[in-house]
Amino acid sequence: MSSGKARSAAAEHEPIARVLPMLSVPHLDREFDYLVSAEQSDDAQPGVRVRVRFSGRLVDAFVLERRSDTDHVGKLGWLDRVLSAEPVLTPEVRRLADAVAARYAGTRADVLRLAIPPRHARVEKQPHPEPAPLSVKPVDPAAWSVYGGGEQYLKALDDGRAARAIWQALPGERWADRLAEAAAATVNSGRGVLVIVPDQGDIDAMHAAAVRYVDEDWVVALSAGLGPSQRYRRWLSVLRGTARLVIGTRSAVFAPVGGLGLVMVWDDGDDTLAEPRAPYPHAREVAMLRAHQLRCAALIGGYARTAEAQALVRSGWAHDLVAPRAAVRAAAPRVVAIEDSGYAQERDPAARTARLPSMALQAARNALERDAPVLVQVPRRGYVPALACGRCRAVARCRHCTGPLSLPDRDAAGAVCRWCGRGETTLRCARCGSDAVRAVVVGARRTAEELGRAFAGTTVITSGGDAMVPTVASAPALVVATPGAEPVAADGYGAALLLDSWALLGRQDLRAAEDTLRRWMAAAALVRSRTDGGVVAVVAESAIPTVQSLVRWDPVGHAEAELDARTEVGLPPAVHMAAVDGIPASVRALLDAVEMPDGADVLGPVDLPIGARRPPGIPPGSSVSRMLVRVPRGSGLALATALRRAIGLLSARHDQQPVRVQIDPLHIG
Repeated sequence: MSSGKARSAAAEHEPIARVLPMLSVPHLDREFDYLVSAEQSDDAQPGVRVRVRFSGRLVDAFVLERRSDTDHVGKLGWLDRVLSAEPVLTPEVRRLADAVAARYAGTRADVLRLAIPPRHARVEKQPHPEPAPLSVKPVDPAAWSVYGGGEQYLKALDDGRAARAIWQALPGERWADRLAEAAAATVNSGRGVLVIVPDQGDIDAMHAAAVRYVDEDWVVALSAGLGPSQRYRRWLSVLRGTARLVIGTRSAVFAPVGGLGLVMVWDDGDDTLAEPRAPYPHAREVAMLRAHQLRCAALIGGYARTAEAQALVRSGWAHDLVAPRAAVRAAAPRVVAIEDSGYAQERDPAARTARLPSMALQAARNALERDAPVLVQVPRRGYVPALACGRCRAVARCRHCTGPLSLPDRDAAGAVCRWCGRGETTLRCARCGSDAVRAVVVGARRTAEELGRAFAGTTVITSGGDAMVPTVASAPALVVATPGAEPVAADGYGAALLLDSWALLGRQDLRAAEDTLRRWMAAAALVRSRTDGGVVAVVAESAIPTVQSLVRWDPVGHAEAELDARTEVGLPPAVHMAAVDGIPASVRALLDAVEMPDGADVLGPVDLPIGARRPPGIPPGSSVSRMLVRVPRGSGLALATALRRAIGLLSARHDQQPVRVQIDPLHIG
């Protein structure tokens, strides 16, 4: 590419390039004008990467537009060089990045780092093969006709209409096949499709389903596990228009799909869809922003339902795709829980205290006798993932970072911190001084040991963490898995045991009940229907509302109740909320600089919740506090704008430590 070291003269036509430097400094999130030399003019087009000199150093930037005039007073600098003539920042992605930065009070540079992968010059220069002519197999709408309005939804996609829906998948549903059918209907109408899923296993399942309808040359899977060069090669194929159906994890929501007609998100309640890097956008929200900007179709699906998805239905932005109750009862397994009656307590006195009560053991035995595998869901991986004082029950924490201490295996010499990895050979409670410890949560490996003793001679398989098992045979076995790592059984599981429910339901978290039901339903959906003898045993009291929702298989009713409860107490998604984290003086300085919109309610300060990561840039040992700002639903953009302006003001003053701002964070406290 051309360099700016030996320039002849400015370009004859539109000699000025307006660029956006890739700077994370909030007060520099604006455009700057540079002169373009004649030799750079052909390559320095809108959307390309360039390098400019800024405050004495070279930084990367994107060309936003070419101009004939400038509003800059003074002498303009020259573009140092054009890094690539490939226009990687398309107008559509630029518009989306602007909206995401405004929605989440972030900088456009941070959003573009999430949206556009790093350049690989060798990959960019390689010739890109032309795919074979596109052909799409016809879609049979029979499977969608089970859902109310499902067949009409497919017809709307085939007609090119902007149909938007929240899909409640039936238990046992082959969700990837249904999404592939929706994608094929859209591709058949001449438009592109984007599918966002939580992890690599979901990508593999979706890709396998998609290529049964759409030619493989036109289907692209994007994920971080590909490696930089392969990921950039596939991303370029999307940019250059040789991919019509794109499947990926959260960052793929920015993929430059041409003529986008449908964006789909599967299992939007999964934490992995929330970006851990600034400005912390959620893939579901970005997908809905994109659907709104392009006036295209949208589909959010899952076995469970989030309050945010239900809010879209309640507002009229999306329609329900739900099967009638008769179809739900026919497809769902039988769910049993711990009964709270006197008769039940007499029959099994230890049911409420035992980790494996008799009803769970009986369900497992019955399934094994029918030569069917049994799924055992355990909330935590490892051996003993959390320890507490044996006397006062205080949680054992690391002396260095306050992370939870755990036992990695049975023969471990001491405890290990789950956050920083430091070992602790001598445990002593900071509260009472006792050296006795007890298990707070039993992990998957310890559970496998216990089950191996209880069911001698039965194969025990563990799945979780780095040892994921994708599938298991339809043979007697006990499969111990953590949430999200459950293997798929060839003919479905005969039974599922949902253990340690208190570890999920008892969390001090806004989304504890919603997330628990989502994890339970994901596991229960892998079990055979009740007509085929499938049973799900949840080790929790049947009177708990979340357990009742599982027993009735009523995720929509649970989401309605969650949304009503949050509306009553003023929590997202009924309102918009910003979490401001930092040292107390910096947090107060930021909020003092914010021009709050009408109806804003400031809550706090409180200590940073245990489990929340410290904001970057805070000196070690400094205390970190959190304040919350709550505004009505219609004032969310005004709040983000005000916070963004205040962040830029404090950044320019250089007199405060950095502050982290998260709009509608998943975990508030």
